[in-house]
Amino acid sequence: MTPVIRLSDVRRDYLTGETVTSALAGVSLIIEPGEFLAIVGPSGSGKSTMMNLIGCLDRPTAGRVEIAGYDTERLDDDALTELRSRAIGFVFQQFQLLPRMSALENVASPLLYQGMSRRAARRLATDVLGDLGLADRLTHDRTMLSGGQQQRVAIARAIVTDPALILADEPTGALDSRSGEMVMEILRGLNDDGRTIVLITHDAEVAAVAGRHVHLRDGKITSDDLVDRAPVATRAATGVRS
Repeated sequence: MTPVIRLSDVRRDYLTGETVTSALAGVSLIIEPGEFLAIVGPSGSGKSTMMNLIGCLDRPTAGRVEIAGYDTERLDDDALTELRSRAIGFVFQQFQLLPRMSALENVASPLLYQGMSRRAARRLATDVLGDLGLADRLTHDRTMLSGGQQQRVAIARAIVTDPALILADEPTGALDSRSGEMVMEILRGLNDDGRTIVLITHDAEVAAVAGRHVHLRDGKITSDDLVDRAPVATRAATGVRS
């Protein structure tokens, strides 16, 4: 089975004046379909750089990045954008919902970009939002949604195209603890359904939900461990289905 992600001796250097800084220094990593992997490290460890490379938002200085079997070095910018839109669903800390658009329009937007008809896109987006407990929020824009609701809309947008990978960057960072628990319940449920998830976090408690932990420090992997997944804190029933 083709790995979802393969990094082979990847370096990412940045030039500041006459000084070269290595944000990633020869990293190799394989992520298989169905894994829930947390990339953990403090600020400056290289985890954001790794996220940008895995998410096809940046290119390595050296080494090879393969996404869903595609060598990104062989793709021009247009092809890389196409791969990113079809293979990766993003969940960001600050939600990144499109302004002046409803929850339904936000979730339907990647489907329209891929060429789906408006009617079919709205139908599918409605179903996914309903699965995440937002059937009564379809017409609400981001100013009418709580932080937890905005992040659920962002998750719906990430999964609506059925991507090979969900890339979640500090998905609970802007949420209160209760909303954060709900988001992690959803991500764990999606993984239980077979979706591949890569979680970027500095928070060990958030990372505990993942079944594999990769720790970064100074641009290098210091450990790569399979772990027993900790349970998400129990919450009162919310009507949210994974």
